Amino acid sequence: MNEVIFSSSNPVTLVGGGAHDASVLRDCLRHAPEVVAADSGADVALSCNIIPDAVVGDLDSVSADARAAIPADRLNRIGEQDSTDFEKCLRSIDAPAILCAGFFGDRLDHQLAVLSVLARYDARHMLVGPVDVVFAAPRRIALDLPFGTRFSLFPMRQVAGRSRGLRWPIDGIDFTPDGRIGTSNEVAGPVELETDGPGLLVILPRSAFAQVLEAWGLTG
Repeated sequence: MNEVIFSSSNPVTLVGGGAHDASVLRDCLRHAPEVVAADSGADVALSCNIIPDAVVGDLDSVSADARAAIPADRLNRIGEQDSTDFEKCLRSIDAPAILCAGFFGDRLDHQLAVLSVLARYDARHMLVGPVDVVFAAPRRIALDLPFGTRFSLFPMRQVAGRSRGLRWPIDGIDFTPDGRIGTSNEVAGPVELETDGPGLLVILPRSAFAQVLEAWGLTG
């Protein structure tokens, strides 16, 4: 476990080296202008004319050009290989929320690794992509979303909960990744979701980005 490298009283944008969408990054920066890059995310940030406030990871994928452009004291190498660069970043940032852009991509193994890490952190971390936003369900959350909005739940471990405002309530269901899951549910009213423990991922359309931030008390 490494120490905190970057601390902020405001939400932070974490830039990964995966598939990049300029509109996603703009949305994140609007609410979280301070930037940390995960390894090769440094090159992505620089391609958008952003010099990251910190770069964290094993730094094996940062280009020579990026190393030359970013002040040396912002490059933070964590050499251990028992965790991904994504996890190294999450445990190195102290902030009210982390908005993660560039962590959706073509490699399924990388995507599964990111989701596994996300489910382990009981914090306000959100993956933001061109199509979806994903975050770990807290013990309680209320979301005001349009009727019919896709509302998917995927368990990364055994977990149960209760819901209001979903077309198919989850009360009494024991979710497991190799058993009952909760994808393709729909919003039927104001949503209230409670969980008995960690490990349940909420997957919503990208259009729900602002509503999630509002539920976290991070807008206005």
